[in-house]
Amino acid sequence: MERYYFDHNATTPVSPEVLEAMLPAMTEVYGNASSIHHFGQAARQKLDHARRQVALLLGATPEEIVITSGGTEADNLALFGMARHGHAITTTIEHPAVLVASGQLGSVTKVPVDSRGIVDPDSIRRALRSDTKIISVMHANNELGVIQPLEEIAKIAAEAGVAMHSDGVQATGKMAVDVKRLGVDLYSLSGHKFYAPKGVGALYVRKGTKLAPVMYGGHHERDRRAGTENVAGAVGLGRAAQWIIENGPKEWAHEGALRDRLEKSVLDRIPDSHVNGAGAPRVPNTSSMRFDGIDSDALLIALDLKGFAVSSGSACSSGATEPSHVLLAIGLTNEQSRSSVRFSVGRSNTAHQVDLLTDALVECVAHLRKLAPAYA
Repeated sequence: MERYYFDHNATTPVSPEVLEAMLPAMTEVYGNASSIHHFGQAARQKLDHARRQVALLLGATPEEIVITSGGTEADNLALFGMARHGHAITTTIEHPAVLVASGQLGSVTKVPVDSRGIVDPDSIRRALRSDTKIISVMHANNELGVIQPLEEIAKIAAEAGVAMHSDGVQATGKMAVDVKRLGVDLYSLSGHKFYAPKGVGALYVRKGTKLAPVMYGGHHERDRRAGTENVAGAVGLGRAAQWIIENGPKEWAHEGALRDRLEKSVLDRIPDSHVNGAGAPRVPNTSSMRFDGIDSDALLIALDLKGFAVSSGSACSSGATEPSHVLLAIGLTNEQSRSSVRFSVGRSNTAHQVDLLTDALVECVAHLRKLAPAYA
């Protein structure tokens, strides 16, 4: 049976270019990047080159890039490094890496979003307090793909003298990102969301931002993140960043066309189907769709049996019995949330695969609705 992958927001495969770049860093350049001998300096050169590539992708300088183990660590470093004992402002649709971490701070205000999944910058302004240390608003939502008005929010943060962080894990690699234009002080990314390996990411820290470390033991990453650097992972991250710099617009156009093709076909062929977050600006590869009268887990299993990998939401919350907090936050009922499925296309998907997926959805949804007395 042929299998087709439509879950790129959960993770992407390591690209051939990234793997090719990483192999020498694992087999030939194996020194500790902190060592002063030849082997260590060879590793340092690889690490520095990767840092430059990531910086170029974000419109930053290499000194502003902290290599981390991924997006979760980058988010935690930003939050605890800036507001360990202060007040934080975030939104109700953030990834658990921000929602749960911010809950461990002194206090946190979670600002609501509208029915499209967009936060009103004025609601951020109203949530400011005298002890607010950081505002953390994701760039693109992992379930809806909705893009937030970061530039407006960052201006509010700057006027208030508050640090501005954005979880850019689902935006990096899927749209142009310029941290200087956005006006953010901190920006998180994760390599495995854009064809680098799992276990490596980065945090942009604007020059002059006083970030306290959350890991201690060494002077790595300019005293911001202790621990021997994952040189091979950083090399993969850098190569993935370079690929996006060179090919991003073409890839985004490809993915956007596939996403639009899928949504149009599904809405035309399946009654009582809806796009969650419709009408909002979204990254081009993501679609959250709702099919009234069906259970998303049952649909996921049915599609998997036909060879299609999709998701009911955040991979970090898979297995959870509660409906998606993101979908509840935009006003969906528990039942509507549990009837929603996320499709996230990638560079290897084709129009033919999208058409096959649509055919499978038509068949599976019709079958599951026959088994649902409430819908019938």
